[in-house]
Amino acid sequence: MDRYSFSAIPTRPVYDWPNGSRLAVYIALNIESFEFGLNPGNDFTSMPAPPYHRGYAYRDYGNRVGIWRILRLCEEFQMPLAILANGRVYQDCPEVLAPFRDRGDEFVGHGRTNSERQIDMDEATERQMLSEVRETMIRHEGKAPGGWLGPFISQSSKTPELLKELGWQYMLDWWFDDQPQWFRTDAGPILAVPYPSMELNDLPAYVNRKASDTDFITMARDAFDEQLAESAHYPQVWCLSLHTFLTGQPHRISQLRKLFAHIAAQRDRIWLTTPGAIADHVASLPEGTVPKP
Repeated sequence: MDRYSFSAIPTRPVYDWPNGSRLAVYIALNIESFEFGLNPGNDFTSMPAPPYHRGYAYRDYGNRVGIWRILRLCEEFQMPLAILANGRVYQDCPEVLAPFRDRGDEFVGHGRTNSERQIDMDEATERQMLSEVRETMIRHEGKAPGGWLGPFISQSSKTPELLKELGWQYMLDWWFDDQPQWFRTDAGPILAVPYPSMELNDLPAYVNRKASDTDFITMARDAFDEQLAESAHYPQVWCLSLHTFLTGQPHRISQLRKLFAHIAAQRDRIWLTTPGAIADHVASLPEGTVPKP
């Protein structure tokens, strides 16, 4: 594997984030569209089976109801968001994106729908899909998205090259560090920004690891506190990944409110930001601060 070089975090150059802090904090909200009749994933009650109506309905709840609870909470605590949006959301339920656009949140490409995976596509199909999503977001947001996260955090062997070729500045699919790292592609380097694909992500926590609501929030709070303390030594990124149909449930919103209050109490010690701003800052650092492979 020659996509990136090994380095131990204590041995690297130390730098600050733009406000002088060393812990960058961002919240990623997955806003997704699913095609009825295709398996959308586990619905907590049994193994999915055609026509997958329970899983579809469960996820549709997120855009109809859950997202609005999350929005109100982010407004209450003035939390910026990274909106990880499927291209089909602009067609299926565009009104859910409008308030986040008005807030000035960052929009990140997140596939065409969450009913397909890049690993299942040939190169031509994947290129066409990436181009379609990019053009959809340019048309509606007035600019190209800088970042990408594949549905199911799935990549083909050519995804990094295609992202670079088509103009994406960073990707969230590779989580191998707590600092942004340059990632080699045949078309030139692309930045890998940390994203909690396995840990501080509500979907694998609740669905795969069977964490309770309080378990997940405790885990997120403890990680935040530990990384804030470690940031005295070197910069880090703490991120929380949420899905509208999971964290948008009323019993989970009350738990998330406690976590947001905890983070807000440390607002003067952190950089509350978006992954795009993190990527821009790292790209602006003196050559060699974050080495390129």
